[in-house]
Order: sequence, then C-alpha cells, then structure tokens
Amino acid sequence: MSRLPARRLLALARGWRGFSVCESCSLRRFSLQPAQQKKIPNRYLGQPSPFTHPHLLKPGEVTPGLSQVEYALRRHKLMALIQKEAHGWGGSDHTVILLSNPTYYMSNDIPYVFHQDTNFLYLCGFQEPDSILVLQSIPGKALPSHKSILFVPRRDASRELWDGPRSGTDGAIALTGVDEAYTIEEFRHLVAKLKGESNIVWYDFTKPVHTELHADYMQPLTEIKARHKTHIQGIRHLVQNLRLIKSPAEIERMKIAGRLTAEAFIETMFASKSPVDEAFLYAKFEFECRARGADILAYPPVVAGGNRSNTLHYVKNNQLIKDGELVLLDGGCESSCYVSDITRTWPVNGRFTKPQAELYQAVLDIQKSCLSLCSPGVSLENIYSLMLSLIGQKLKELGVLKSSITDNHFFKAVRKYCPHHVGHYLGMDVHDTPDISRSLPLQPGMVITIEPGIYIPEDDMSAPERFRGIGVRIEDDVVITEDAPLILSANCPKEIYHIEQICGRSS
Repeated sequence: MSRLPARRLLALARGWRGFSVCESCSLRRFSLQPAQQKKIPNRYLGQPSPFTHPHLLKPGEVTPGLSQVEYALRRHKLMALIQKEAHGWGGSDHTVILLSNPTYYMSNDIPYVFHQDTNFLYLCGFQEPDSILVLQSIPGKALPSHKSILFVPRRDASRELWDGPRSGTDGAIALTGVDEAYTIEEFRHLVAKLKGESNIVWYDFTKPVHTELHADYMQPLTEIKARHKTHIQGIRHLVQNLRLIKSPAEIERMKIAGRLTAEAFIETMFASKSPVDEAFLYAKFEFECRARGADILAYPPVVAGGNRSNTLHYVKNNQLIKDGELVLLDGGCESSCYVSDITRTWPVNGRFTKPQAELYQAVLDIQKSCLSLCSPGVSLENIYSLMLSLIGQKLKELGVLKSSITDNHFFKAVRKYCPHHVGHYLGMDVHDTPDISRSLPLQPGMVITIEPGIYIPEDDMSAPERFRGIGVRIEDDVVITEDAPLILSANCPKEIYHIEQICGRSS
C-alpha cells in the first residue's frame, strides 16, 4: 500500500504535463512547481492561513495538506473537461460560475457553524460565505486556458466585530492563488458582459446553492440565457467527475479522517457499560474525534441500542441501552474538508450472546467477501448483487429464510432484512458525488464505503425468536487501488474477539 502515493503522483504528473497551459499559468510555472506566492497579509483572514495557523498549514497550502498548485490543477482540469464537452460548438467564450453557501441561522441572529459548498470549496479552497468563483476563458486563447476570479465580501469593521475577520480581496488572492479578486458588489459588472450570445455560461441554475446571490445576480442572466439551450449549461456533473477520483493528497487527508475515527470508536467501545445512555456514547464519540483534531462530525451519528438499530437513520440517541443489548454506532468525522463514515456494532456489556454472535459473524463474513471485490473494473452495483446473494445464503443457514424459498421471492425477502445498498462514494461529502451512477466501474483513486447489514425487528414473527430485535451493520471506508483495496478504517476493530477484548477492559 505504501507504494500507491508515489506511483499515483507520477501518473498524475505525467497527465498534468499533457495539458496545455495558459500564459499566466506558464509564467507562474504551476504545472509541476509551486506558484509564485503573493505574501499572505499579516493578519487574521476569514479562515486559517500559514501565517496565523502554521501548526495547520504549510506555506503555499490553501487548506491543510492541499496546496495552491492542487487547486489550480483542479480548475485547469475542469476547463479541459469543458473544452471536451463543448467541442464543435464554435469559438464561443466560456464562463464558469459557482456560488458559495450562505450563512444559515438556527434562530434570529444565531448562526449555525458555517460549512462551505463542497463543489465551490473543491475548486478554490475559499471558506467564507457569500462569495462567487468565476473561471473565464481568455479571448484569443483556446481552452483550457482561463482566468480565475473570486468575488468576496468586502472588509467591514462593524461586521467583523461581530462575525470575525474577513479575508478581503488581497487575502483571497494571496491565500488561494486565484488570478484576481473583487468585492461581491462588483460581480454585477461581469454579469452585464455575459448577456451576449457568444458567451456560454456554465452554472447550476435549477438548484442554486445561494438563493439570495442567485436572485440578486444570476436569475435575470439565466432567464436570458435559457432562451438558447446551449447558452447555459450545468456544471455540477463535470465537477463531480473530477471529485470522483482522489489525488494522493486527498487520500492522505482521508487516511487521517479514517484513523481519527477508528481511534474514537475504540475509546467509545472502551467506555461502554451496561446500562448506558445512547447520549453518553454519542458525546464520547464526538469528544474523541474532536480531541484528536477533527473539525466536526461528518453527520449526526446513529447510536442505536437494541431494537432501535433496526431503524436505519435513528438519530434521536436518547434511550438507555440495557444489559445484554447491542449498540450500533454509525459515525464519522470531517478533518480538513474530508470525511469518514464507519459503522460498528458491539455488546455494551462486553460479551456477545450466542444469537448476537451468530448474526454478527454472518454480517462480518459477508462484508469481508464484499471487500475482496473492491478492485478496478467492478462496480458498486456488482458488489451490491453479491451482498444480496450472500445475505440470502446466510439467512437460510440461520433459519431466518426458508431453504425452499423460490428465486422469484428470494431477493424481495433479502431486501426486507437489508433494505439499503452495499455502499456509496465518499470524499468531501459523506454521500459524495451523488449524481455519479453506482454502475460505473471502479477506478484507482475512487473511495467507497462497504456496509452490509442484517436487521431483524423485534415484531417480526416470521424470524426465529432468538434473533428478533437484533440489527447489525459493519461499515468500512475503502480506497480503490491497482492492487488490493486500501481500508482507511482498518484500525477500527471488528472481529468478535477484539471487540470483546476492548469492551472487557472497562469492566
């Protein structure tokens, strides 16, 4: 596994050499060397910088572990995809527009912690609300030559007193490495220039990320452009195609997220006792993630004791888990813009009962078989089909399904006990690149989850009584490589013996 980053770096470097580079980019020599740095302002910006947070960012990094070079190459690749998609459209000008997220409020004047739109973030690393990224083709030069521009909130001492510092135009350029930056109010001047018929705008107008910016600036433009179908195009599907294949730097970020989460699971297992409140395990898991450097939890975790584990998205997490019951914890963290998503199931008293162990081992065997299929050329749909077949076999062996069940009813019966898919893509979002089909053959650099489960509700009178009220899911995060899959969550225990050892330490 340790050979993967070097080999992928070499392959990517060769690929990057193949792109034509715009004049300003070639002058900056960013294709394989760090960009000519503009000095970071000696003040706090709207996000960590190498000047204010040297413990998090190295010089030249926009976000931890990801440099200006990496972000510039992403923008370059996006314009190369546009060049390919727009082939034959003539010599039109192309402008890509992505909006940031707004600030959301839980009540009057009380904001939620800001979380950036991940497509916007992927292309520039800028983490302030109410901003716009523009990538614009250069007149007289062929794509993927382009100019990158950020429109950002202006410096405002009265607002910064309440909300914290803003990067401003100088900070945005110096930190992200974009070519130009202006205040958000100046965006209207660009919009006026885009109304001509020669301009093709790439913008997701059907689901605007920031409704206020859309209404103020983009809606009148999109209404004009929509009269000619080729004059406005969605951009999300192209960004998702780029996000699907992770770079070596991205995989390093995801390794960190996986390690932090695995360690948090171990400590949460260690803290289990019976009876125990689901809320306590929730709090323990979040504390252990954040104490190890995670920014936030990636999503509200499922902490489901006993029969509540059969509710797939149970997030109330407010009940007592009794002695003899299992807990299913589905949790992950976000670390430097990348997330983990892991599920483990264990007995809060430290010992599996015989029926619990039977069902758990069945799921574990299925999961290991699914993991063995995680290789280039196989799709998530292929693995899902295998999972359903294996679950059906195990349910027959356990007496949950009758051995005489017909083929016509087999998969319907199996889906009753596992109603979800085997996995999904993972990256900056938990359900990453959602528009990408799960029938797509896996490629090196993709990251997926593998999460089979068997759920037998306590009121299922058709199942053997000893299994009623037990739900088990086991989930790992997996990088597809040219060789064996790289399990990002490998340090999170899942063998019965190891789980009982860890849980037993607390007694």
